[in-house]
Amino acid sequence: MNKNNQRLLRDVIYYVFVTAFGFLMIYPILWMFASSVKPATEIFNNAISLIPSVVMWENYPIGWQGFGRTGFDVFFRNSAIVTTLVVIGTVFSASIVAYGFARINFKFKKILFACLMATVMLPVQITLIPQYILFHNIGWVNTFYPLIVPAFLGGAPFFVFLLIQFIRGIPRELDEAAIVDGCSTIGVFWRIILPLLKPALVTVALFSFMWTWDDFLGPLIYLNSANLHTVTIGLRNFMDADGGTNWGPLLAMSSLSLVPQFILFAFFQKYLVQGIATTGLK
Repeated sequence: MNKNNQRLLRDVIYYVFVTAFGFLMIYPILWMFASSVKPATEIFNNAISLIPSVVMWENYPIGWQGFGRTGFDVFFRNSAIVTTLVVIGTVFSASIVAYGFARINFKFKKILFACLMATVMLPVQITLIPQYILFHNIGWVNTFYPLIVPAFLGGAPFFVFLLIQFIRGIPRELDEAAIVDGCSTIGVFWRIILPLLKPALVTVALFSFMWTWDDFLGPLIYLNSANLHTVTIGLRNFMDADGGTNWGPLLAMSSLSLVPQFILFAFFQKYLVQGIATTGLK
């Protein structure tokens, strides 16, 4: 066997392996979409097959009706409101905080940065009880405020750290040239740093969107009224209806809940990869 045949054989084996592994990775999602149009008796009795014997599109309108007087459109609207505001707050506040740590010298900078890093490594369950007590005392429980306001007060520590690393990779000579031209500290941030942060900001926005849209613990703890529930809580309600699980509508609404994330990832995949690949490089 000559070298060309050996190279062809390696390529064939490689692509077959990658294709099989990729199909294995996306099989749960394909199964969810396929099961969303299956009859209830067929979802688990014929679980391996992705082809339903009878297509049950009725699962989608049944699931969209929601529960009682609360339709699933309310859950989608609530998730859209919370997620949009959280993304805006996270991008706004995390970029400002990251710029301060990366470019401005101030007292206790190293101590505060150490606290930031400790917060990154701290499990969210540790701060859950103190936060709940705080929000309960100021009357924010059963409102969107506990889910939205923290995003405007510094964002998530992980995003701040990500943007710090990105800003450190921007040459300081650009800041100095802008200052010579008369830019203030805010002007340097607005005219120089922020435009160059576009790939990293898109990465932050996408991750913030996905984490907030998929968040279950926060809405479960702080939201009590059915008309305030988000998509994740709405999906959980399917498992309590009539003492059983209505799998068809549950999988149908689960499939719909993934559509916004698929759309965003399809349109902004280039910026996501660029932001991750260039973060921290100098």
